[in-house]
Amino acid sequence: MPVFQLSDKIIFPDPNLAEPDGLLAIGGDLSQERLLLAYSNGIFPWFSDGYPILWWSPNPRMVLIPKEFKRHKNLRRLVNKKYFSVTFNKNFEGVINSCAGVSRENQDGTWITDNMKQAYIALHHSGYAHSVEVWENDNLVGGLYGVLMGKVFFGESMFYKVSNASKVALWYLVDRLLDIGIELIDVQQETEHLKSLGARLIDRESFLNLLVQLI
Repeated sequence: MPVFQLSDKIIFPDPNLAEPDGLLAIGGDLSQERLLLAYSNGIFPWFSDGYPILWWSPNPRMVLIPKEFKRHKNLRRLVNKKYFSVTFNKNFEGVINSCAGVSRENQDGTWITDNMKQAYIALHHSGYAHSVEVWENDNLVGGLYGVLMGKVFFGESMFYKVSNASKVALWYLVDRLLDIGIELIDVQQETEHLKSLGARLIDRESFLNLLVQLI
């Protein structure tokens, strides 16, 4: 399959035309209109600083159904102890900056470039991007952020500076999403960490069908 070159026009090719590794298109911009169109079609940006914007739609896709979240005993005990305090949308910029600063296995540098930060901060101000913050006293020690559209939360990144802080963020996120009727969390790529918490792989066709129903 070819990798498509995007123009100034806000359109995307059919995500089913993506390469086997999920790469679909190159170029374009990170405008709010383009990002929202991308998410609603199961596409997301992921690229390194100094490179053009790359757009992906992997197959299979890892998702977490909120009601399938695994509340392991050790994590439940930690949450019940209320060792951490948790907030929502209190420090979005702090969360995305912390996610960008975390060193990750098998990655050189960060994919959360300055342009990506500004794009998602703009989405936050527009009410689409949301964050969960985990605090130890007054220190931000964990959190996550993502984009909410319809009944789908598209998870983008998480971080922790204290053990289990990101898991606590996910716990509180799931509770909040269940309260407001969100039915799907997109976590994009397969990881053992998320699999242990109940995430699972589904094929692209099933994922896209869910987006049609839920957005």
